[in-house]
Formats: sequence, structure tokens, C-alpha cells
Amino acid sequence: MQINGATRLFGILGHPVTHSLSPAMHNAALENMGINGVYVPMDVTDLEAGVAGLRALGFVGLSVTIPHKEDIMRHLDEIDPVARRIGAVNTLHFRQHPDSGERILRGFNTDWLGSNLALAEAMSLPDSRVLVLGAGGAAKGVCFGLVEAGARVFVSNRSHERGQALADWLGCEFVPSDAISEIKAHALVNTTSVGMEPDVNGIPVDPALLPRFSVVMDIVYAPLETRLLREARAAGCVVVDGLAMLLNQAAVQLKIWTGAKPPLLVMRQALVSALRG
Repeated sequence: MQINGATRLFGILGHPVTHSLSPAMHNAALENMGINGVYVPMDVTDLEAGVAGLRALGFVGLSVTIPHKEDIMRHLDEIDPVARRIGAVNTLHFRQHPDSGERILRGFNTDWLGSNLALAEAMSLPDSRVLVLGAGGAAKGVCFGLVEAGARVFVSNRSHERGQALADWLGCEFVPSDAISEIKAHALVNTTSVGMEPDVNGIPVDPALLPRFSVVMDIVYAPLETRLLREARAAGCVVVDGLAMLLNQAAVQLKIWTGAKPPLLVMRQALVSALRG
């Protein structure tokens, strides 16, 4: 990678971002694609000042992560209709207005596409039944994508109020945590942080229930094989790890920023190497 006056700027906006694997993945992709660009992590707490700085510095595109996916929407010039429906943005793209010449900042959501593409590698989504654990920003994107693909979605969350609100928004069914055993579904998707380092022994659902599902997906990627996935594999389920969603949503981001086809294999190899340290 050679950085010079023509280098295009990309990055990830969040707090914290020290743990992020995105720089390794995106920088490997940019180099492979022959693009003179660099992708940097930026720990930002003041969004208004942060966006102003990005405009001034000439950034091309950014990823947005926790905790800014919803608040960033107040600082954008344009919001993609799908991102507006979801109520969260994870991708920013600067473009020049054809008439005024101003730099316009537009927000997108690629999380839902990433989760759909990851799950579609293991199962057919139309007419499937999927139980989603969690009701946060990631769950919104995952559930939205599944509904768009024609799946019947069940939402379960420890907070009844938040889970019910997500289910009502999408026209899904809310399932209290103590009633999960009553649900018959093809797939289980964990969007919570349960099982993430350092709590590697955590599991968001009773392991005895896992044989009820054909496919189990966990969006946690540190560790790569969570206890949920380990138990699911032992139960005979097809498992989808957290890198699958991260990889696929990032590929869509690169397509938005560059208009070119992203090198998926190179990106996944970079992710795995970064995880292994």
C-alpha cells in the first residue's frame, strides 16, 4: 500500500473501534482491487464534529458501528429509503452534487443484505421460519432482511417491551424467552452479544433446544466459533459464523463506494488472519 496525495480515504466510525476487523478486511480488498485507498478506524463520540471533519478531509466512504447507527441519521444529507425504513445506517458515501458541486453525504444500510446473503448460503429464505434472538440495531437489520426475503420471523428478547416493539414494527410474532421451546423454526439467528469475548462460555439459548433447528447463525465473530455454534454443530445443525454477515455486508459497502466487484475470498482470508492475531 502506497499512501500519497491521491489516496482515497475510507474508514469506520464508532466508539470503541479498537476491536474492529474491518480495517484489515477493507484494506486487503482495496489493495487487491488496485485502488489507491486506505481504510482507517476512527473512535468518535461527538458525531456532529466528526461528520464535519470527515467532510473537510475529503473522505469517500465510511462504515458506521456501535453506538452510532441510529444517531448518525440526524447528520446526513440523504438517506436511502431502505435505511430510513430500518431506522439505522451502517454505511456512508460522499458524492459530489452534479449542479452545486457540494459534497453530499448519503446513508445506507447493508446489514440486512449481509445477513440475508450469509443465511442464503445455508438455506432457502422464502417461506422459511426463523427465530431471531435480540431486538437491538443488528436485530432490526436481520429481521427486516428476512421479512423482505419472504421468511416468517419470530423475535425473542429478554426485554419484552423492546422485543414486542420490533415484532410489531415488522408484523412479526414476539416470543418470550421462556416460550422459545414452543416455536418450530428452520433457523435460529443470534444477534445478541452473548458468547462474545470475554464471556466465551455464554450461550443465548438452552443447548437442548438446538436440535429443533436445521441452521444456526451467530453474528458474534470473536470468538469465531462461539459456544452456540459449537453446541449447534454437535447437535447436527448447519452453522453460519459471524464472519459471514460481516463479510457480505462489507462487500456491499465496497460496491457502493467504488462501483467495482469486491474480492470476497481475499476479504475473508484477511478477516481470519486478523482474528488469529
